[in-house]
Amino acid sequence: MNYDAMFQVALDGLHADGSYRYFAELERRSGRFPKAFHHGVGREITIWCSNDYLGMGQHPDVLAAMHKALDESGAGAGGTRNISGTNHYHVALEKELASLHGKESALLFNSGYLSNWVTLGTIAARLKDCVVLSDALNHASMIEGVRHSRAEKRIFRHNDLEDLERHLKDLPADCPKIIAFESVYSMDGDIAPIEAICDLADRYGAMTYLDEVHAVGMYGAQGGGIAQQLGVEHRLTVIEGTLGKGFGVVGGYIAASAPLCDFVRSFGSGFIFSTALPPMIAAGVLASVRHLRQSNSEREGQKRAVAYLRKKLGEARIPYMKTPTHIVPVMVKDAVLCRELSDELLKRFGHYLQPINYPTVPRGTERLRLTPGPMHTEEDIDSLVEALSMLWQERQLERRYEEAA
Repeated sequence: MNYDAMFQVALDGLHADGSYRYFAELERRSGRFPKAFHHGVGREITIWCSNDYLGMGQHPDVLAAMHKALDESGAGAGGTRNISGTNHYHVALEKELASLHGKESALLFNSGYLSNWVTLGTIAARLKDCVVLSDALNHASMIEGVRHSRAEKRIFRHNDLEDLERHLKDLPADCPKIIAFESVYSMDGDIAPIEAICDLADRYGAMTYLDEVHAVGMYGAQGGGIAQQLGVEHRLTVIEGTLGKGFGVVGGYIAASAPLCDFVRSFGSGFIFSTALPPMIAAGVLASVRHLRQSNSEREGQKRAVAYLRKKLGEARIPYMKTPTHIVPVMVKDAVLCRELSDELLKRFGHYLQPINYPTVPRGTERLRLTPGPMHTEEDIDSLVEALSMLWQERQLERRYEEAA
């Protein structure tokens, strides 16, 4: 059996349809974000697709906290949380995250993916006859968590309250139910009707599981996310977030009641058997969360950059999806063309964007996903839009899209 040949056939298929993923070898420059050195093209470039949405990965408070903790505690945690791996910084960070979301407790994980996978997988598996109602556009980590649980799953149409209620009505009143959904959906940048979903959960006796990974740090008076912005955090059973996007470091967490967090801590194998986050990571995140709870300047700067980018894209007649969030998708609708445009933007103009193709988005909706932040200047945005406009004109894309319409 030639196993490598089998692998290569599958990879060739990705190359053929334009969905093969390439890695960019970047060297972030602390103090100069969103600038970085791209080793592939041998030049400094501007990053437009980073999930370090607010630039907290280079904030002086975060770096100082990490240096201090590294000197105090060393490089690693030394084990799982159960076996010598629980450090003072882990405990302090969990208390801070619980306070951020107005919850009794919080639990740290090594990534946002792991927090979804372990939490949904553990709760849905161990509650007898549990049914998970999952939004059709939920992240892969949520899908895998539900799949791992082997619980019954009902998929409701994206943000469709009528379809969700249809499924809820169809279930026995006494069976445990979890409604799993996101606040900000990362590819389209739209927002879930959180309050209305909570209303349905109350009516039909369901738990609510809200993924806020693309919202924590950036929305709400203290950076607690969309639920905090709406004042409905108390209505949600579980709020899940990441520490690697708005907070700029790495890791994931849930915030919920003390019994629920202890339940996941005690039964979730992905938590139990994972070496804990290094103390310096927890210390850096703690500094980031505390800073963003009292500082609005980063959030305001991001709003200004997003508004200016949308204005310039509109003036240049470059099609983009109008979203209520910081995510600005430029619609290309062709996988090969999406890759070509991103390559040209990088090599000719020094702008780094990742093409978003299938299976991340449906075929025919391929896009360039822009995430402007507070450290992108108006000059940066002008340069990007001028480059995009030039490529649009060279390929006569405006005419192409008009004819397709």
